[in-house]
Amino acid sequence: MDITRRTVLGGALAGVAAAGFAPPVSAVENDFALGGLDWPGFLGTADLIWRRMPKTWYEGPFLGNGFLGSGSYAEPDRNAVRFTVQHSEVQDHRPEFGSLFGLARLPIGYFTLEPVGAITGIDWRMDLWNAELRGTITTVAGSLALRAIVHTGQSLLAVEIEPSEGERGFEWVFHPAEAVSPRTDPKFGKPPPAGYVANPPASLESSGDTRLSVQTLLSGGEHVTAWREVTRGSKRTLYASVAWSFPTRTAAREALKTVRRAEPFSALTAGHRRWWHDYYRHGFLSVPDTRLQSFYWIQLYKIASAARREAPVMATCGPWLEPTPWPATWWNLNVQLEYWLIHGANHLELDAVSHALGKFRANLTSQVAEPYQHDSAGIPRTTDMTLLNGAVGTNAGFPVGIPGKETPTPEVGNLTWALHNVWLSYRHTMDRRLLRDTLFPLLRKAINYYLHFLAPGPDGKLHLPATFSPEYGVNAPDCNYDLALIRWGCKILLESAAELRVDDPLAGRWREVLATLVPYPADANGYMIGAGVPFAKSHRHYSHLLQIYPLYEITWERPEHRRIIETSLDHWVGFEGALQGYTFTGAASMSAQMLRGDKAAFYLGELQRRYIQPNSMYKESGPVIETPLSAAQSLHDMLVQSWGGVIRLFPAVPAAWADAALRDFRTEGAFLLSASRQAGKTRWVKVTSEAGVPCVLRTDMDGELTVRDRWGRPKRWRRLPNGDVHLDLRRGEEAVVHRAGDQPDLEIRPVPANGNSAAWGMP
Repeated sequence: MDITRRTVLGGALAGVAAAGFAPPVSAVENDFALGGLDWPGFLGTADLIWRRMPKTWYEGPFLGNGFLGSGSYAEPDRNAVRFTVQHSEVQDHRPEFGSLFGLARLPIGYFTLEPVGAITGIDWRMDLWNAELRGTITTVAGSLALRAIVHTGQSLLAVEIEPSEGERGFEWVFHPAEAVSPRTDPKFGKPPPAGYVANPPASLESSGDTRLSVQTLLSGGEHVTAWREVTRGSKRTLYASVAWSFPTRTAAREALKTVRRAEPFSALTAGHRRWWHDYYRHGFLSVPDTRLQSFYWIQLYKIASAARREAPVMATCGPWLEPTPWPATWWNLNVQLEYWLIHGANHLELDAVSHALGKFRANLTSQVAEPYQHDSAGIPRTTDMTLLNGAVGTNAGFPVGIPGKETPTPEVGNLTWALHNVWLSYRHTMDRRLLRDTLFPLLRKAINYYLHFLAPGPDGKLHLPATFSPEYGVNAPDCNYDLALIRWGCKILLESAAELRVDDPLAGRWREVLATLVPYPADANGYMIGAGVPFAKSHRHYSHLLQIYPLYEITWERPEHRRIIETSLDHWVGFEGALQGYTFTGAASMSAQMLRGDKAAFYLGELQRRYIQPNSMYKESGPVIETPLSAAQSLHDMLVQSWGGVIRLFPAVPAAWADAALRDFRTEGAFLLSASRQAGKTRWVKVTSEAGVPCVLRTDMDGELTVRDRWGRPKRWRRLPNGDVHLDLRRGEEAVVHRAGDQPDLEIRPVPANGNSAAWGMP
């Protein structure tokens, strides 16, 4: 797929600009409160370093552009370095075998860089600022100077090697992978459905100076890897491209075209670097914990390597497919966590969730049972890139459940939860088209599905038959996972109808549900899985706590909720046996809502110590990437929260973080927020409005305030009875807030570090 025409302002942000909500100048051009930040130097402190050879996906450097991905590590049992070649659009197309086999992501293959002499050492750096791997490989015969990129706008891996005299004979070798679902590997214990077989072996072909690996598929279509080497002076550059086509067989032509038109490496990197430099400048964040700060910027690099608006919604490995039992897109937690950080980080151009749900909405109707397809929609636990699940079976993929029926598992709420991500994108941009065209019609259908099953009980309350709380393992009536999503969905539908001025005939039903839905089942240990099913075993997932986070239906700001929030959180994380990484990101974000910055930092620290791998990746039986990305959102929640119509600045900063700095942090209401915390106090905050909606700001700045624009002219504002600051800002206007009499320096800089820390990677 040709992605050269895509720009960083694609997707939701382009919609915002077209709708007239755009700020007067771009995030890149506006240097107010940023000054002369040394971006290469600052991001260089977060670069990953390798002075030992990585041996696995979890250890090595990774490159990508949302479609094409490549990871590097030692070739097992050989004197060679592997460069994987994978692509997020390459999947099978046999729906009769389900999403985990017949529609699964398919492995493509890898190159091996094979030196003349035995490898004795490496010195590599993943240069985040330029999105480029560079360094040296030392051998007994000499050395190989290395530079590598996956181009941000082309399906192109480029690796430039400058060998010493003794290494001039090094070679590149491509190894096609078997085109079969990775879930078939016997080590995962997941036998395929009867009749499922691998696709035929790839054929290796030549076209002039270009080699091709052509993988035809039993279902039709193909994916093709094309590569060629070009020698310029003392340097040899490998160009490799992957193209996919279905049901036609046009991929070979596309892959050949890409590698043949590839520019010299130095020219190729020019546009690549411009994109990445612009990307990073859309926002800024600095905290004194240097290890966590570096981790955060690596996640921003990672998500831009793994996601684009037009790319498939990330599967569990992102674009870097490896042997895994999970070769699909998972919708009962993984997707939601993967994309949260794009909102605060001001990167809505990466919002593949809103794009895919809008583009493939017809498929969502087909995923519920036939009697409900006239007015309902749902999304199964696992899908391919078009949101289809294919045939269902215990090991092939689970359908959207039917409440009260023992289908393989009656998991119902995944579409509603995914639409919460779309709602976040709407709230962070106030793009009415996203609300009108995607969120409202799909959420209406998702809630309609629930309405078929809600029924009054003897207590006069509406009850839900048994459904499944991911991934507890026990069905329960009045399941808290679903009750939270129903309440949130009905509330958002009513708000959306009012915003869109829609007189919806179902509005009365939504109000009835909100008025009479059964309360969340709870016991002495806090929220239960559902009625009659206590939370009684170790469980990694916080599906029974969505009403606390991320939906904010039950909040710490209501004193009557505090005991059950605290009890539920402590009870959940108190069972150690089955906890996993995202347990700790969820606990960190819930602690941040409770204004407990030290506890949030503790949970993120435990995450890093227990689960995060040397290259910041994560594993659970196989490679998965949602947890590190969601940890970046946990950091956001410590620094800024903007739910419920209030922007909360520095709500849960640990005591050890005396300083923090933000620039163009995006909040709900389509505000861009810049702020400086110094010596334990907020020194100043600047708010820019893109949509002109009411702005309520909560800070620790008490007493008399000065509220002005960038030129010193006063702005209208008032204190609310609870101390919050209400700013009157029209679209495109901004206000700087600081204590009266203070004259703060409005330049944003990296904050002083609390101490040194080791680089990520294998230094």
